[in-house]
Amino acid sequence: MDSGFYSSFAGFAARLDALDVVANNLANVSTAGFKAQREFYRSFAAWLQPSLTTPINQAVNQYGVLGGSRLDLSQGTVTPTGSDTDFALEGAGFFAVQTKNGLRYTRDGNFHLDSNRNLITQQGDKVLSQQPGGRIQAIQIPSGQISVSADGSLSVDGALVAKLRIEDFPAGTPLAQEGNSYFIAPPNSGKPAANITVRQGALESSNSDPVRTTVALIDLQRTAQMMERALSIFNNDFNKTAAQDIARV
Repeated sequence: MDSGFYSSFAGFAARLDALDVVANNLANVSTAGFKAQREFYRSFAAWLQPSLTTPINQAVNQYGVLGGSRLDLSQGTVTPTGSDTDFALEGAGFFAVQTKNGLRYTRDGNFHLDSNRNLITQQGDKVLSQQPGGRIQAIQIPSGQISVSADGSLSVDGALVAKLRIEDFPAGTPLAQEGNSYFIAPPNSGKPAANITVRQGALESSNSDPVRTTVALIDLQRTAQMMERALSIFNNDFNKTAAQDIARV
């Protein structure tokens, strides 16, 4: 089989995988606090064992495959909502929430109060307060006027009730996405966020730009079509030449 077939197939498969990443970004352009994934590519030759990287091998296998995706943690636009229980974060950090699956982190500050006046997420999970030793403590808010200061201190009618648990992670900490707005972090990897500002009555928008994401999606679709055409040429036309025309020589 000609190496061109493998190159075309690798390129085609890589673009199909990348389409899933970009399509998910596009689907979440309106999701508050959403962080986009950015695909990246690697040379297939770079994956070969050193003993296999001969000059011929490198020349034949120097084509790109999808290396994976990286989480884009860049700041989204802060948009006013007027709701006292909407909080936007400016800077590096995440709200900590308690779910049925354990501790999770989010940038989506679209909160509200349940029947017991617990501060909860749109998924119904409890928002946590900062406690010594990382102890789990949900935030329960008494009746009154809610106000939140820039450092996350939450007061009702001027009386301090709790401080939002907002954590940051060292560079390189692997954060796994769960759903569209939650993140999973390694145990005990989070620390109280130092450079963060809380904006009450506002939400952080998705950092997935709709125009750029749509253009990227169209570009990937066209590239995938080109790779598919190349596969057809290698599989049909070249094989026909090898099987029929050369045999008559």
